Amino acid sequence: MDKKIPVGVLGATGMVGQQYIRLLSDHPWFEVAYVAASPSSAGKKYSDALKGGWIVEGEVPAHVGSLIVGDVANVKRAEGSCALVFSAFEMPDKEAIKATENAYAASGIPVFSNASAHRGTPNVPMLIGEINPHHLDVIPHQQKANGWKKGFIVVKPNCSLQSYLTPIHALIAAGFDVEKLIITTMQAVSGAGYPGVASLDVIDNIIPLISGEEEKTETEPLKILGELKGGKFVPIKGLSVSAHCNRVPVSDGHLACVNVLFGKKKPSMQKILNIWKIFRGEPQELELPFAPKQPIIYRDEPNRPQPKRDRDADKGMAVTVGRLREDNVFDFKFVALSHNTVRGAAGGGILNAELAYKKGLLDV
Repeated sequence: MDKKIPVGVLGATGMVGQQYIRLLSDHPWFEVAYVAASPSSAGKKYSDALKGGWIVEGEVPAHVGSLIVGDVANVKRAEGSCALVFSAFEMPDKEAIKATENAYAASGIPVFSNASAHRGTPNVPMLIGEINPHHLDVIPHQQKANGWKKGFIVVKPNCSLQSYLTPIHALIAAGFDVEKLIITTMQAVSGAGYPGVASLDVIDNIIPLISGEEEKTETEPLKILGELKGGKFVPIKGLSVSAHCNRVPVSDGHLACVNVLFGKKKPSMQKILNIWKIFRGEPQELELPFAPKQPIIYRDEPNRPQPKRDRDADKGMAVTVGRLREDNVFDFKFVALSHNTVRGAAGGGILNAELAYKKGLLDV
């Protein structure tokens, strides 16, 4: 590529926005050319607009630090500055987020969103690259329904799903129907953003409630694992999910304990391990820059995975699995881990954009 594709980051001053900027600093295809945040940050140099400072690894990339922050609601300013945007801004009003992302898409700018606002929108794909890349085929239907010519919206799912859903998908893709899942997550404080959970609440403590998290964990997999028919998503049938979601005093890394009940056809333990070992998806076949070489890494040690030791596996983009064993109530149980602000947030969004680019969806 002779010239990098200019991209924008919405919500650029927040934790996930900063993570986007960090991860994109040496990207072979994309270059941050536009940053936007709230009106209180607009008009300032990016480095001066960081009220809580630079809170992710490394330093502010010099070329981004000197960019003037735009108002995220001022779509006109983004036009001509970037070919696509990564949406990392959040606010309580989900309809306002929807309207803003729609405005960018209507202006011809594709949106790759971390926000939850559009996850339930019927013609918006909720993408995990290794699981449902074919869901990008809905984009022409989305554009036609909204009267958009070049713009579109793609969202990534809830960050906690990233740890366990790819291993489950690999088993389903190998021909083993999954009927029931019980998921117990232990989610890092970075998942709450910055400043997030008060230290006195979470230190020496576990908080057994993350508002809305269990509902997302129980419903979002059905869309992701479903099919696209006639321009509409059909949720996977025969699968039910029950979730417990907890906030734990860990900086980064969402861990999930998973109990699995199969349908009529049940694999052996060795078969499951073999499926995970050989599993590859479209991002690996296309050799996308942010695709982990081995999307599912199995650790044989009896006390792994662990957030501190395993969250950064393969650029923080791999899922690490361990402790596969038979279950006295269901069929099997295992533990899975992923980096919530990389694979589960900014890195996952970048991978989605890479996939869209390789599929010819970006007009660049």
